[in-house]
Amino acid sequence: MLNENDVAPDFELLNDEGNPTSLSHFKGKRVVLYFFPKALTGG
Repeated sequence: MLNENDVAPDFELLNDEGNPTSLSHFKGKRVVLYFFPKALTGG
């Protein structure tokens, strides 16, 4: 469990074009992440 102001661990996911991207790619930028249950993503 992360607490406020903790550094998020790096992870990699596929972007909307199917290419891998990682959280570290956005270092120094503000990032908002949305996580949805797989059942609601059509996948």
